[in-house]
Amino acid sequence: MIKYSQPGAFEDTRFEKTHNVVFLNSVEGSICVAQEIANLIKSKQEKNKLCVLGLATGSSPIKVYEELVRMHKEDGLSFYNVITFNLDEYYPMGKKSVYSYHYFMHQHLFNHIDINPENINIPNGAISQDELHQYCIDYDLKIKDCGGLDFQLLGIGRTGHIGFNEPGSHYNSGTRSITLDHLTRVDAAPSFLGIDNVPKKAITMGIGTVKKAKRVVLLAWGHNKAVIVKKTIEGEITSEVPATYLQEHHNTTFILNDEAAQELTRLKTPWLVGPCAWTEDLISKAIVWLCDLTQKSILKLTDKDYNDNGMSSLLSQEGTAYDINIKMFNKLQHTITGWPGGKPDSDDSSRPERANPRKKRIIIFSPHPDDDVISMGGTFDRLVEQGHEVHVAYQTSGNIAVSDHEALKYAEIIKDIVPSDPNIDLLIKKINSKKIDVEDDLEIRKLKGLIRKRESLAATRFLGVPDKNVHFLNLPFYETGTIKKNTIGQIDIHIVTDLIAKIKPHQIYAAGDLADPHGTQKVCFDLILAALEILKSQKHMDDCWIWLYRGAWHEWDIDQIDMVVPMSPDQVLKKRKAIFYHESQKDGVMFQGNDTREFWVRAEERNNETARKYHQLGLADYAALEAFKRYHY
Repeated sequence: MIKYSQPGAFEDTRFEKTHNVVFLNSVEGSICVAQEIANLIKSKQEKNKLCVLGLATGSSPIKVYEELVRMHKEDGLSFYNVITFNLDEYYPMGKKSVYSYHYFMHQHLFNHIDINPENINIPNGAISQDELHQYCIDYDLKIKDCGGLDFQLLGIGRTGHIGFNEPGSHYNSGTRSITLDHLTRVDAAPSFLGIDNVPKKAITMGIGTVKKAKRVVLLAWGHNKAVIVKKTIEGEITSEVPATYLQEHHNTTFILNDEAAQELTRLKTPWLVGPCAWTEDLISKAIVWLCDLTQKSILKLTDKDYNDNGMSSLLSQEGTAYDINIKMFNKLQHTITGWPGGKPDSDDSSRPERANPRKKRIIIFSPHPDDDVISMGGTFDRLVEQGHEVHVAYQTSGNIAVSDHEALKYAEIIKDIVPSDPNIDLLIKKINSKKIDVEDDLEIRKLKGLIRKRESLAATRFLGVPDKNVHFLNLPFYETGTIKKNTIGQIDIHIVTDLIAKIKPHQIYAAGDLADPHGTQKVCFDLILAALEILKSQKHMDDCWIWLYRGAWHEWDIDQIDMVVPMSPDQVLKKRKAIFYHESQKDGVMFQGNDTREFWVRAEERNNETARKYHQLGLADYAALEAFKRYHY
């Protein structure tokens, strides 16, 4: 077993009931786990023994599997002695379906290594209902006959499930069929192109089966796992959070990235755990937390408030509450600006952006064709109104987010205009006959991409951007026709690099939703970083500032914000209208995620909430605020 670094001294982790290690990002954590698995395989080979692995599916272990494949191809790691048992499978589910875990495992791992196909065990989602009960019993018996699991890899669902052991699962349960929680099906909906296509049942290893493994490693990435991770690691053992049963396992490690660990007491409120180093960032975080706890604005906090809530050492370091409060109030006040491109001919020493140059060249990078207006439509509008040269770069076509019925509507309109075109007849026939689990062919993808392109141009024209300043990059990594995308390549990087080099921007706005390690926004930001690395030695890049916005999923914490741009009620409505131009993404979009609100509603309520929080802290009362964090490269 790899000796993972301990997360801290006992005092720092006294709230935590399982061993866990926090990595800066999911890539580092995944590589470390893959190395542990490789070491286990090789140690078993040296002893001429089989290595029995329990494997998981979902987005969390993908990088682990990529690293194992790399080690096989480049380092000679062999899997000849490996037997695998997968945790679960949807039911009913055919092996050949692109939605099956059988397909997933072969796509990400088994097709690329030298494992004996007879040693691969994945629950059979096509087994008949009459045979299912005995099949599950036999699955557990086969694991036992192989000597038990040497290593079990897990993810965790937002219900606290491991495998598909949903809330209410018994601690001693074995492999069985189970009805999926609604939240689990919601989370799976993007992969199935809608929740209606997600099976309601599954076959899963039981809690008892998992707990018999000699070693358990659970992966959790992203802010959306943070709450359940805290409950699992710091909470009481309960069937309502099945992952808490792992507290009883003698050899379990949780591998987390920063976002997934952010709710842990030692990271969220370290001053409640013990002595801490009071950095500027931690001070800001603590004061915002204290205001929320006491329901006071910043300037009303007292020495007693600090002393009563574990922050007396901050008073010792910084002085009285009055001194600390004034400093924090000024810091937040200086993040507010109605001039996101800088206010000309003004003192910019206390403003988030530079006054000069008066007219800036700006690129707004939008991973999907609507992220720009959803995430920063008000700021977008302000930049155009204030005379800056605004360019918009849509990094992907977004075609996969257009439903078949929406594509059919446009194809039929084309047929009404050009009734004799046989190509349109063929396209309509393809759409009508397409099966849910079959990827779109090139012609359907082109139509869906054009739908999103024209919606985007309608929105940018509404905001006053000339068409020549709108760039559709159509990055190749995205164009697979499926949820799974290709790894980014040099062509993707060159496209982004060439655009930045051509425009020579003073500002770049980019999506900062980095929590999902396999999301399009994360990949698109990685491409921008790769381009910046290539261009950073060029003189014009010295004047280029990077501002990160958050998407439809969540907002920056108040202490993370470097700039907020107020919107009037009229601007809120204008932003809403710009979002409405993306008609294919209204009224039940395909990738709704765990939030049933429409994107425009999410955006407005998020902006309203940011304004409310600023006002609660004692700042001015605005209708809405769009928030940004500056990225230093």
